[in-house]
Amino acid sequence: MAIIYIDHKAYEVTPGKNVLETCLTLGFNLPYFCWHPAMGSVGACRQCAIKIFNDEQDTRGRLVMSCMETVKDNMYLSIDDPGAKAFRAQVIEWLMTNHPHDCAVCDEGGSCHLQDMTVMTGHNYRRFNYPKRSYKNQYLGPFINHEMNRCIQCYRCVRFYKDYAGGKDLDVFAAHNHVYFGRAGDGVLESEFSGNLAEICPTGVFTDKSLKAHYTRKWDMTMAPSICQHCSLGCNIIAAERYGELRQITSRFNGDVNGYFICDRGRFGYEFVNSVNRVQRPLIRYNVPDAADKQSLYQHLQHILTTHKTIGIGSARASLEANFALRQLVGKENFYQGISEMEALLMRCILYIYDTGHVHSPSLKEIENSDVVLILGEDLTNAAPLMALAVRQTGRKTAFENHAVCIAYPTQTKLDELANKGIYLPPDEIARLGYAIANLINNTAPLPDDLDKQTLKLAKQIAALLKKAKKPLIISGTSLGSEAIIKASANIAFALGTADKKAGLSFVLPECNSMGLAMMKALSLMHAVSAIQKGHADTLIILENNLYRNNEKKEIDQLLTLSKEVIVLDHLHNETTNKASTLIPVATFAEADGTVVNNEGRAQCFFQVFSPQNENFRESWRWLDEFRQFKNGVSPEELKKPGDLLAEMVASMPQFKGAETVTPAEDFRIAGQKIPREPHRYSGRTAMLANINVSEPKPAEDPDSPLSFTMEGYKGIPPAPLTPFFWTPGWNSVQAINKYQEEVGGPLRGGNPGKRLFPEVPAPENVFMNHIPPPFIPSAEEWQILPLPHIFGTEELSTYTPGVAERIPKPYIAIGKKDAKTLNIKEDDFLQVQIQDQNYLLSVVIKKELAEGVAGIPYNIPELSRIAWPAKGILTKGKT
Repeated sequence: MAIIYIDHKAYEVTPGKNVLETCLTLGFNLPYFCWHPAMGSVGACRQCAIKIFNDEQDTRGRLVMSCMETVKDNMYLSIDDPGAKAFRAQVIEWLMTNHPHDCAVCDEGGSCHLQDMTVMTGHNYRRFNYPKRSYKNQYLGPFINHEMNRCIQCYRCVRFYKDYAGGKDLDVFAAHNHVYFGRAGDGVLESEFSGNLAEICPTGVFTDKSLKAHYTRKWDMTMAPSICQHCSLGCNIIAAERYGELRQITSRFNGDVNGYFICDRGRFGYEFVNSVNRVQRPLIRYNVPDAADKQSLYQHLQHILTTHKTIGIGSARASLEANFALRQLVGKENFYQGISEMEALLMRCILYIYDTGHVHSPSLKEIENSDVVLILGEDLTNAAPLMALAVRQTGRKTAFENHAVCIAYPTQTKLDELANKGIYLPPDEIARLGYAIANLINNTAPLPDDLDKQTLKLAKQIAALLKKAKKPLIISGTSLGSEAIIKASANIAFALGTADKKAGLSFVLPECNSMGLAMMKALSLMHAVSAIQKGHADTLIILENNLYRNNEKKEIDQLLTLSKEVIVLDHLHNETTNKASTLIPVATFAEADGTVVNNEGRAQCFFQVFSPQNENFRESWRWLDEFRQFKNGVSPEELKKPGDLLAEMVASMPQFKGAETVTPAEDFRIAGQKIPREPHRYSGRTAMLANINVSEPKPAEDPDSPLSFTMEGYKGIPPAPLTPFFWTPGWNSVQAINKYQEEVGGPLRGGNPGKRLFPEVPAPENVFMNHIPPPFIPSAEEWQILPLPHIFGTEELSTYTPGVAERIPKPYIAIGKKDAKTLNIKEDDFLQVQIQDQNYLLSVVIKKELAEGVAGIPYNIPELSRIAWPAKGILTKGKT
């Protein structure tokens, strides 16, 4: 530790940090613009000036920018020195000379870092009386609005977009006081992380266009801590509501998971909550009329549940509580995962690998700090965007340190620019390469037969890099549906492990609770089909799962036709709900409490953002627990709370031990007070309902969590898992996060949210896996069809957002250069593609790196769902 003196008072601090972040950690309100804890300093804004003195006798000192100065022992500095304060005030006045002062109409108003810093420096009167410069704004796509006149030239936007996130199409143009931040011309921002510009920008230059469509000031929104529902990484988010609609998603800092950022799918994919496609009321379809009230629904279901043989189909996008409530309703032996046998097989394999104790499942923060990364069979940018962003931080170090990124995938990925060399192979050949690497690291691992010289050469190069690495990381996943790739990845990690160190092994999974569902160790959907076919059951209860989306249509048609009753609980109408004999509306993540487990085995909680006006929008677990009780003759008044369900789940399934401790219990209070979801400036609580009643209505009550639906409650900093928004006096923007951290850029006070469920045990002797496929040989009759993930379109719920729908790729088939020549096909021609019993006419995209006999189609985009993977296809030249 070092001792520094700030305005004649001694402080013990961490050496090596810059002075600005040290002062912020100590609680000083020192203004800044260009510095950001994730990106460091460039000294561009000159706003964080302080005085530094040679020693305690020095009274003159010198002005320095605190973000560019490193903390040293016995450093003497002043924040309150009159010269430093005057300099900061002059800088902010200069920065504001051309600003339009349009706070009243600016989307950033009330949560603007520029406003906070202007007040903090004491600048309150504008003396600039000359014409202001003005810019033409650009169209940047459906997600981001551009208002260049508000710019103060802090350079944060291009530093994040280009340097941190690897974007190519946003830059800074011109010079001096007329620099321009934007694209070379109008157009959609290409980066998958462009939405972060709305939080990175300290003014209102880049703002959330989806919020603009139904704009609400930050202080007029009800907010709650939540978890992103759109991939398996479990990024922490803040969800905000007004007038019974979800209005905005912003990032919620978690130093172990997403840090300061989220991807565009997570930020903008929330409109399914507000969709006109919501299931609004219970339906019993063979009654006329088919709408049912709660009492008739209960009577109908009580008869079915007490007289029929019922099985439950779970969901990887439903919470642990909901899946467990269904399991309790139908019984352990009658609960099925609701995923294909292929996906269930892959998840069983991944769980086995982690349960052995051979490997470490790293957090995203740990991924950033890896030195050599090997990615086998995953396009991270499209399948797990924040993991790609974490790997990109590793890749940025390659020019300076012994770092490397190696990627083996059938086609090019955006991360290839970081890789030493692009390795483009069919899935089986990727697996064979992985097995060869493992053998070259540890010769007791199995070695594939008939390896070609090129593959062996690549394996030697990668094995040499991994053996030298101090923090090696292997990344794989389920995207290509290859068990062989997963086992090959595990073998490499096993080979790298030592008695005192485990190698990092991270897997990309399909959905937000895929890991949690897999940990329940139920059988796959195939076994549910078998149970119905054999007459062991005649009724299905399907939980938040569109079975048609990930399975062959013929198989699901057969399952639903053979069932006497099909009871579906979901929040959106889809092909599965259309086949339900009884349809029950449920709450989305924004209207519910729940727990999910991310890809690294971290259990995290999301909380209800608002109490829905439609009383039918109830949590799935609440419906199912009621059904269980009246099925067993118990009054539905004795409903369980989420914490009760988790405790019961842990008692029956010890693998979830720790999940019940992720967040404080529902009776948690601070000084006898709940934690408010609404900021203390919340206005319009009566006015917004004045057309109904001028009297203030009683706020909704929440017995299930320590959060309240009011602005009244504890005003301090709550525990990290319960933080609904970031605000402290003088810090109204997202920059207030500095006050919630133990040290700036470090973990949140009390520790980052979440609880890792995989036990850390000493690794036993290496036991290598052997699932080596034979060499891939192209077929003359049919092609191997690969699912190619896309950040926009592959995930189901986000497609209900208009801006996301606009970015979904058109259906296409990607083929290699050799196959294009064989088929006499050019780019944009059409191919007739037969996959299983489905026929598609698809536009051709030629990817020269694709191997002969291999083709790819966009995975699960709306026009190309209902395919059972892995798939083979017959390709013939088609006509438009």
